[in-house]
Amino acid sequence: MNSVVIVIISLSIFLAGYKLYGSFMQKLWKVDFSKKTPAHLKRDNVDYVPVKHWTVLFGHHFASIAGAGPIIGPVIACAVFGWGPALLWIVFGSIFLGGVHDFSALMLSIRHEGNSVASVAKAVMGNRSKIIFALFLWLALVLVVAVFAAVTAATLIAEPRVVIPTFGMIAVAFLVGILLYRLKISQLSATLFGLILILVLIMIGFQYPLTLNFPQALTIWIVILMVYAYIASILPVQVLLQPRDYLSAFILFFGLIAGYAGIIISHPPMRAPVFISFNTSQGPLWPMMFVIIACGAISGFHSLIASGTTSKQLHSKAAVKRVSYGAMILEGVLSLLAVVSVCAGLYWIGGEVGLVYPTLMQEKGWIVAFSTGYGQLVAPLIGASFGSAVAMVTLNTFVLTTLDSATRINRYITEELFGDAFKIKIFKNRFASTALVALLALWLALGNWQAIWPIFGASNQLIAALVLIIASVYLFSIKRPAVYTLYPGIFMLITTIAALIYQMVNFFQDQKYLLFVIAVVLLILALCILIEADRVRRKVLSRKA
Repeated sequence: MNSVVIVIISLSIFLAGYKLYGSFMQKLWKVDFSKKTPAHLKRDNVDYVPVKHWTVLFGHHFASIAGAGPIIGPVIACAVFGWGPALLWIVFGSIFLGGVHDFSALMLSIRHEGNSVASVAKAVMGNRSKIIFALFLWLALVLVVAVFAAVTAATLIAEPRVVIPTFGMIAVAFLVGILLYRLKISQLSATLFGLILILVLIMIGFQYPLTLNFPQALTIWIVILMVYAYIASILPVQVLLQPRDYLSAFILFFGLIAGYAGIIISHPPMRAPVFISFNTSQGPLWPMMFVIIACGAISGFHSLIASGTTSKQLHSKAAVKRVSYGAMILEGVLSLLAVVSVCAGLYWIGGEVGLVYPTLMQEKGWIVAFSTGYGQLVAPLIGASFGSAVAMVTLNTFVLTTLDSATRINRYITEELFGDAFKIKIFKNRFASTALVALLALWLALGNWQAIWPIFGASNQLIAALVLIIASVYLFSIKRPAVYTLYPGIFMLITTIAALIYQMVNFFQDQKYLLFVIAVVLLILALCILIEADRVRRKVLSRKA
């Protein structure tokens, strides 16, 4: 089948889903556009800071959620299961599960003073639920930070041309933040200034690749990235996070537009198989494909961004649908591009040397497979070599934003959990709480980070399931229909628990005891939250009786 046909059908379904189901979610939650948001009610100019325009917040939110997940997952899944099941899950999962989850998470936080989902769990189900859920989130976020630090470091080594634009963009973001908030320059002028500087950085990086030529290169890059994440996560959001994520969104927009324009011009056929096998080296299609694709269809990490940073910057509730549901749909569009890049941009068998999908996956890994396939798609526009570099810059930019956003959010949770709930005074200090997160993530990232990815996917999807369950309990308590969040939550709950059990067996057999213990702890905490949710449900029913 031709890739253009696949793209047109999929994008049409995405658009219909946003228009129809996104609007339905607004009605389900009875969004009142006239009420002030937590960003105004609790403004502190550090974490609670209303953005100037909803597009700035969209940039932050989208840049934070669109990390490596929507690219890694589809690239791996298509290689082992085929593009057919992966595509169906990405399109319909984004509309009926991912978008619902993201919208619900943001609304839950807005209605609870912009607090994290762990604090929302306390308001909805009690203090014990908050502590259990916070422990679960804290452990899962350490995995997130570790994985994305290692992924970013790996891209810096695989493509040294992206080093200068990756780190240079941090300085550009500082400058744009000063222009917007101190000098009060117009948003358009500041945006154009920032984008021109980024383009210059990409051109410089292309001409002067920066390579670390020694065995410890990966370790050094990981350490540098964790130091950056530490600093970025304790700064006021308007200094770096808002302008950096806003500018990052434009890079991805360019990558998406160029990618889809390249598909239309080159219109290659889908060369990879539609379906390969149900049982694979990665495990059975169900449940493993659903957790491998991860952020491409639904992601618990999105709820942490929505309740951790986005709800604290939302200027008006009129932007809730665009920022939450819209960003999830656009992430599905990104995953669709990843699928076409490797399944149509590359060959399955035969073909030119260096352009064979299975061979690239085996010898070079998913990073090179994606960037090479993308480069082939955009070759008629900007050339294959430059296109591959653009893919790398796009990927690195968003993984970096996810890295420091995840660190910041886990700092919030550390302060709430260890500082407030467990009364450990030192962790009420943001410098100490951030240091704890960064050091643990660094320790994991310096190990075999590839082994963390499967359990990251399962824990990430399990967060999504639990947030949907909490949203269902809340909707049930305010007498609103809960089935639209409950059924997706149950499906993801069963799927992720099955995946965790499957992985636990493999971890134990392969003597990966640390990952085995983490999986067991995650499973126990999830079951405890379910017990608490059922307790609240029965309590509400008894009141009605």
